[in-house]
Amino acid sequence: MYAIVEIAGQQFKVEAGAEIFCNRLPAAKGEAVEFDKVLLVENGGKYKVGAPYVKGASVKATVLADDVKANKILVFKKIRRKGFQKCNGHRQPLSKIQIAEIVLA
Repeated sequence: MYAIVEIAGQQFKVEAGAEIFCNRLPAAKGEAVEFDKVLLVENGGKYKVGAPYVKGASVKATVLADDVKANKILVFKKIRRKGFQKCNGHRQPLSKIQIAEIVLA
């Protein structure tokens, strides 16, 4: 059984027990969170597709870490023949969550 769920503006394919990194959530470490924006659910070869979301379906998860940072992204800008070069970078804040279960109503 798996589901396609929208978490913090991104879509993820999740299964029970899976650990994923998503954009930082407003929940602290150890808190339980529930996502109700489920786009698709597969259960034993049967598919439920939402329009836009599956009614009564939700995904329950636990926040494992709320202070994880992604790899550094470098942003390099250059205007040729003008002598302009600029290099900036950042590390995106992430949350690590573990999927507890997929609930169908």
